[in-house]
Amino acid sequence: MEIRFDGKTALVTGSGRGIGRAIAKRLVECGATTYALSVLKDELDSLKEEVPEIHTVQVDLRDWKKTRDEIGKIEAIDLLVNNAGVCKMKDFLTASQDELNEMMEVNFNAGFNVSQVVAKLMIEKKICGSIVFISSLCSTFAMDKLSVYSCTKSAIDMLIKCMALELGPHKIRVNSVNPTVVWTEMTLKIKDHINNMPNLSLTPLGKFADREDIVNTVLFLLSDKSGMIHGESIRIDGGLGVH
Repeated sequence: MEIRFDGKTALVTGSGRGIGRAIAKRLVECGATTYALSVLKDELDSLKEEVPEIHTVQVDLRDWKKTRDEIGKIEAIDLLVNNAGVCKMKDFLTASQDELNEMMEVNFNAGFNVSQVVAKLMIEKKICGSIVFISSLCSTFAMDKLSVYSCTKSAIDMLIKCMALELGPHKIRVNSVNPTVVWTEMTLKIKDHINNMPNLSLTPLGKFADREDIVNTVLFLLSDKSGMIHGESIRIDGGLGVH
């Protein structure tokens, strides 16, 4: 099943590294005019060297107004991937207000803000667009030391349902993908803790997800091939959810 996005414009947040970078690169390969957004200039510069045709946007998503200003410079957006996220392991009893605020601002508030700007633009331009959030298995599966992170992802899953209800009449689809562990720069920082959790032993397929598993699912959800999938959180967990 070939997926093409010729003539469409895509925006991917948190695309300097990891899953976001892989998604942005594949969107370019599939013909989309692609904007890669990240706070880190060096990562955007290296992405631009690797994929010269990609457009880069450097902005800190915690800056509500500047984010809106930068995204507003893009004339039209057909496809949006809200991928930016941070994860800090903290016990519920010791998590600080600053840590709570940072994870909520990046993982939830930023996606809300970006989506609001993009959705308004889609409606104005009469674009039948598609928006995909990168959520997590943690949104429904409690894990030690991840109470704050998990709550931000649960909030995303409810947001996509609310957005689906309001944006559906405008022919704008909204979904999320909810992966199990994917080894990226972020998860490798807590590898020892992950390896001590029961996730892998409870996974029927006996493995964690590869980046391509996430990329392929996101591209499918962005495409017209998934035209009746709307307001859904798609688990990519190797069967862990059957327990």
